[in-house]
Amino acid sequence: MTIPADIAKDIVDPTAYADGDRVDQAFAWLRKEAPLDVAQPEGFDPFWVVTRHADILEVERQNELFHNGDRATVLTTIEADRKVREMMGGSPHLVRSLVQMDNPDHFAYRKITQGSLLPQNLRALEARIREIARGFVDRMAEHGDRCDFARDVAFLYPLHVIMEVLGVPESDEPRMLKLTQELFGNADPDLNRSGKTITDAGEGVDSIQSVVMDFMMYFNAITEDRRAKPRDDLASLIANGKINGEPMGHLEAMSYYIIAATAGHDTTSSTTAGALWALAENPDQFAKVKADPSLISGLIEESIRWVTPVKHFMRTATADAELAGKKIAKGDWLFLSYPSGNRDETVFEDPFSFKVDRTPNKHIAFGYGAHICLGQHLARMEMRVLWEELLSRIDSVELDGTPTRMTANFVCGPKSVPIRFKMH
Repeated sequence: MTIPADIAKDIVDPTAYADGDRVDQAFAWLRKEAPLDVAQPEGFDPFWVVTRHADILEVERQNELFHNGDRATVLTTIEADRKVREMMGGSPHLVRSLVQMDNPDHFAYRKITQGSLLPQNLRALEARIREIARGFVDRMAEHGDRCDFARDVAFLYPLHVIMEVLGVPESDEPRMLKLTQELFGNADPDLNRSGKTITDAGEGVDSIQSVVMDFMMYFNAITEDRRAKPRDDLASLIANGKINGEPMGHLEAMSYYIIAATAGHDTTSSTTAGALWALAENPDQFAKVKADPSLISGLIEESIRWVTPVKHFMRTATADAELAGKKIAKGDWLFLSYPSGNRDETVFEDPFSFKVDRTPNKHIAFGYGAHICLGQHLARMEMRVLWEELLSRIDSVELDGTPTRMTANFVCGPKSVPIRFKMH
C-alpha cells in the first residue's frame, strides 16, 4: 500500500514539525499501521518512510548498500532537485560535506578532524567551556526573573563554543547565527532571508544558495588566513587538510566549514532549549535532577532523544535489497525519521514522557554507523558543563508564555522558550 495522502503530507510539511503533536501523531500511526511503506506527497518523487528504530539502524549499518550522496541527502521536491542539478552541473547537492559523501571519500575527509573531536582531546577545552557557560548563567541572572531561554542562552552558548573551536572571532558570531538560521529555517518566515513564506521551489533553492555563497565568501578569507598562518583551531585543520596528499577541493573545504559552523551549534542549541522547556513543564523531573546532579548525563541523553534536532536524512539503495520483509529496488529513496525512531514504543517505555533517569536510552539522534555525528562528544560536553553550572544556581523554573518551534522539516527545534525562574 502507499501511505495515505494526509499522513504523507504531514511528514514532509514544515508546519507539522512546528506544531509538534501533528507530526508525532503521523509517525505514531505509521509505526503501528505502515512502519515501512512508500509515501508520494504531491511534488515529490516517491520514497520509503523508515519509522522504526530497528529499521533505521539496519539502513545506517549498511552504508555501502544505502548511500548518502547518490541523490539529495535531504528531502527535496522534484522541482527543487531539478534546479539544484542545473546549478551544480548535474550534482543533486549545493554543498558537499561529510553528510553528502560515501566511501572512500567519506572516510578520508572524516579523518581530517576526527582526532581533534575525540573525548580525550576535548578535555583540554573543558575549563574554557566552563568559563563560557558560567558567563551565560551570569548573563541569565542579570535578566532578573524572566528571559527567553532559547534566544538569550541556548542559541548563543553553543555558538560561542563552536566558533571558538573553529577559530572565528567573537565579533562575527551574530553573522554566523543569522546565516545558520537562514539555512535551516528556510521554510520559516521569521528566520529565512525573504521574511515571508516561500512557496516556489525555485525561490527556495535560490534563497539557500545565496546563504551558502555568503558562508563561502566568509570562509574563503578564513582559509587564506590559516594557510598563511596556521593556528591551533579547527579552521586550520580544514584549511590545510590533505586528501590523498592533495589539498581538498574548494567546494569540499567550504562545505566542511559550513557543516562545522551550522551543525556544530544549531543542534546543541535546539537540544538545550528543548531540555529546559521539558523541565519547566515537568517540575518533578526538574526537582529530581536538581537534587541529584549525577542525573545530568541522563538529562542530556533524554533531551537529545526528546528534541531529536535532525529530523531526517535520505538514503539511496545501491542494489536491490530486502528491509523488514519489503523489497527495496536499486535507486529507491529512503527517508529515515529519527524522531520516529526515538519514539518507538518497542524500544522506549512510555516514549512520550520526558524522564531524566530513563535507562536504557538507546536513542539514534546522532545517527549510527559510519555517519554517526562527528561532534557528538563536544555536544555532550557543552551540555554537561552548562547544566552543571545552571542547576547549581537555579532554584525554580516555569514557562512564562507559550514556547514555539521552528517551521522546518530537516534540522529544527524550539524557536522561543519564555521562562520565569529564581536564581541565587
